[in-house]
Amino acid sequence: MARRLSFPSDIATVLLAAGSTVTIQQVASKSVCLTLEEFLKQPPCDSRTLVISISIPWGSDDGIAFETFRAASRPFGNAVSYVNSAFLARSSVDAVSGNRLVEDVFLAFGAFGSKHAIRARKVEEYLKGKLVSAPVILEAVHLLRGVVSLADGTTHPKYRVSLAISFLFRFLSSLANGLDEPENADSVPNNSCTTNGATSGKTESKVDSSDLPIKSREEMVFSDEYKPVGKPIEKAGPLLQASGEAVYVDDIPAPKDCLYGAFIYSTHPRAHIKGVNFRSSLASQKVITVITAKDIPTGGENVGSCFLPMLGDEALFADPVSEFAGQNFGVVIAETQKYAYMAAKQAVIEYSTENLQPPILTVEDAVQNNSYFEVPSFLTPMPIGGFNQAMSEADHKIIGGEVKLVSQYYFYIETQAALAIPDEDNCITIYCSTQMPELTQHIVASCLGIAYHNVRIITRRVGGFGGKAMKAIHVATACAVAVFKLRRPVRMYLDRKTDMIMTGGQHPMKVKYSVGFKSDGRITALHLDLKINAGISMDFSPVMPSAIVGALKKYNWGALVFDIKVCKTNVSSRSAMRAPGDAQGSFIAEAIVEHVASALSLDTNDIRRKNLHDFESLKLFFGDSTGEASTYSLVTIFDKLASSPEYQRRVAMVEQFNGSNRWKKRGISCVPITYQVSLRPTPGKVSILNDGSIAVEVGGVEIGQDLWTKVRQMTAFALGQLCQDDGGGEGLLDKVRVIQADTLSMIQGGWTAGSTTSEASCEAVRKSCAALVERLVPIKERAGNVPWKSLIAQASMASVKLTEHAYWTPDPTSTSYLNYGAAISEVEVDV
Repeated sequence: MARRLSFPSDIATVLLAAGSTVTIQQVASKSVCLTLEEFLKQPPCDSRTLVISISIPWGSDDGIAFETFRAASRPFGNAVSYVNSAFLARSSVDAVSGNRLVEDVFLAFGAFGSKHAIRARKVEEYLKGKLVSAPVILEAVHLLRGVVSLADGTTHPKYRVSLAISFLFRFLSSLANGLDEPENADSVPNNSCTTNGATSGKTESKVDSSDLPIKSREEMVFSDEYKPVGKPIEKAGPLLQASGEAVYVDDIPAPKDCLYGAFIYSTHPRAHIKGVNFRSSLASQKVITVITAKDIPTGGENVGSCFLPMLGDEALFADPVSEFAGQNFGVVIAETQKYAYMAAKQAVIEYSTENLQPPILTVEDAVQNNSYFEVPSFLTPMPIGGFNQAMSEADHKIIGGEVKLVSQYYFYIETQAALAIPDEDNCITIYCSTQMPELTQHIVASCLGIAYHNVRIITRRVGGFGGKAMKAIHVATACAVAVFKLRRPVRMYLDRKTDMIMTGGQHPMKVKYSVGFKSDGRITALHLDLKINAGISMDFSPVMPSAIVGALKKYNWGALVFDIKVCKTNVSSRSAMRAPGDAQGSFIAEAIVEHVASALSLDTNDIRRKNLHDFESLKLFFGDSTGEASTYSLVTIFDKLASSPEYQRRVAMVEQFNGSNRWKKRGISCVPITYQVSLRPTPGKVSILNDGSIAVEVGGVEIGQDLWTKVRQMTAFALGQLCQDDGGGEGLLDKVRVIQADTLSMIQGGWTAGSTTSEASCEAVRKSCAALVERLVPIKERAGNVPWKSLIAQASMASVKLTEHAYWTPDPTSTSYLNYGAAISEVEVDV
């Protein structure tokens, strides 16, 4: 793969530095032994060539140093390196100077944009015969800059070069004072360096890695009052997931005559699509058809998603202008998923930008072009206090502070997927990986021009949350259009690259702030100028301003005013990701607090503590969501955590570590948080079958948050009062099964989001169970202490209704409340 496909292999780089050789054999010829470097430079092997062996030379360990390095987006996960390197040096101690003399050296680098791993021969030649010293190290680093040349189009070029240099610097620095690795290599620097790179003879003190906070203990006391609610039990379905038996959308067996789809998407941010052709290949010959906007049924709409009707929608197909890179304008339909993927990649698209304005890509572009979405007034946060007066009371001011947040891809393992199956009488069933089955049903019906009851959406579980709200609807709707045209089942499962290009991700944003504060650190006023890059459509963006401001309000800013613009740009629309707006708002708040602490040379925790709310300011900032004074616990939580002996011990350890390490640094932070929860109406249905087993339906979707586990516990608790002599609720747990979300079986399911779906679903289930208990109590009184199964059998014989549906709606006076918390995080960076 490293040679044929230019794969950025870590192993190839390691083997290259080790001086490995490769033995190959061609048909009807003798075997040939090549160095790995020669092997990588040759043309790829054909089918008549066989790799016989890879040999790694092994000699004496005396004077040998061998180290490998890599940097990737996920250092301990499955991620391709930005740069990898491997170094081998043979050296000896010079009798006169005591420094290391380099006798031979191999320096290999890979994954930086070259076709394959290479050796830095110019640097190797320079180092041979040299004593390792600061001037020698600096010259070697200088030479390396000319060796690591990146191909055009390589991402993060400056970062990759800096990584290669830092790897070589670390390796050569380790040679300067000997080859023996310190006992605690992760905690102790290789040596101490002055600002000009020269090495001092002093070795700084070690920080024993056994002191790292890697041990923990948690003591929990459980109450039996609501058992099994609140008790630790096994998560619903982990054995199925661990064994691979859990069925996700792409695991559902393909129905008879099933076809497969793959998106053809634009690579231009704003362009006319003049035409599409396919390069001649086996895959293109397997194409059955290409679904476009022209295939939307008469009476249907070109709609792929829509959060709220008043906010507009996002088109399913580009027609006739592509508005952003990644916009779908066709779906290739083929007999297999492989041929669909291949054909989509071989599509040749003809573009034209005639009579089109340049694309708007950033918030800066949006400001220049006055390109904004209008956020409805009911979603717009309100300012607090008089800014000018509060600012005039400040002893110090920071004007024009800036925070930038970039986008981030979703965390899910399962990409967007759907399977659509035609049914009789113009109906369709779609299995979809979505957090919003009900909204998916509505969009599919609107696109096809049919009634909602003709569309059935089924979601059993979702393989990772965030991005499975609005973005899943596009895939389901595209499959539905193909099904209505071809009258055959169609399924789609996006490959990772397509998924990343089309689904957008987290909202990038730019924040400018002005803050006034007293000399003791109390903040009097904050003004925010916030620009949010929403992408091409509103999607979930209208809720971002209120969510960001809600997270900011964890602190008492005195006066809080803001100018928030949701920018319309020619990029894929940004959507809901875990804690959308709240994560960004909290980060912005902490950045401002850190800036104030730095300006005053005060401890950041002192600034945090001084600006936490008292109950009166909390009511001013949060209104009816505040609740009773007795429920405001953030100050207590923060004080307890920040003053805990464990936190103080870790702070001291960080200071000790930083004083003992020049190239690695640690930081520790204690951060409070306030999360404003909004409750939504939620349905629940409980059915008791004749054998005593219990089936439960809720509007929420299991996305890994243990919704099913909590619902099972609540069902068992609520019905358990009928069988106290038979183990109570705990005895019913194994009889409860939560079944998949189904939009025709459970209407008004809403969506799974906002961290309230589980509690609302449990309350709907509790109400359903309460109605069942009321019906079953007379049977229980007549039958006496009979087993659960016998009780249900008698109820069935008496024609008691054993199913109940409830629709829980929150009290109008308590639709929102506040959650409080605080957490400590400790990080280490290698500078």
